[in-house]
Amino acid sequence: MEQIQRLIPLEAIETEILVVNSRFITNLAPAVSAEEARAFIAEIKKRHPAATHHVPAFVIGHGNSIITHSSDDGEPSGTAGRPALAVLQGSGLGNVVVVVTRYFGGTKLGMGGLVKAYGDAVREVLKKVRYAELLPTTTLMIVIPYRLYDQVVRLMETHFGQVLGTDFLEEVTVTVRFKDEEVEPFTNVLTNLSAGQVEPIVVEQNPESIFPLT
Repeated sequence: MEQIQRLIPLEAIETEILVVNSRFITNLAPAVSAEEARAFIAEIKKRHPAATHHVPAFVIGHGNSIITHSSDDGEPSGTAGRPALAVLQGSGLGNVVVVVTRYFGGTKLGMGGLVKAYGDAVREVLKKVRYAELLPTTTLMIVIPYRLYDQVVRLMETHFGQVLGTDFLEEVTVTVRFKDEEVEPFTNVLTNLSAGQVEPIVVEQNPESIFPLT
């Protein structure tokens, strides 16, 4: 069975748009649980205590196993939370939360205007998102002779390894994380390169590591 690509935002970001003098400030962040999403929403509310509305939406999980939530936070029913959530779901992201903070500018936007404004606010922040994937990974510790170090570094780069630490002692000890699908190809080439002298040690296996999309 083909694995679902589990896209998530790499980091928290903020954007702002102006609609008929109302400011719409959108904050987006990764969140691994509904509790974490709600904590982020509370944080944004504290950051903007004078704002008129704080409209939240989040999607936790991927595929058929997701939790979604949205709220109009005092805007007319159906004009804020649902449009924000619809745009968020259309992005394909999971484990993501947004809060659209509105400072009322003195002119009412009407039902259709509100729907468009909240949807546009989320679309704007999505333009700035750097995407990452949740992937199963394996972390290896590799002890490398200095004569092979440069070659092994290039090999790790070829297989998209994330170097987590390097110690230069009598030999070089590197801790590196790979997507599970890259572990066997990397290890096979490493064995040939070192004539079987370098044997990676599995340090950790994680079913949900964050890998930036290349």
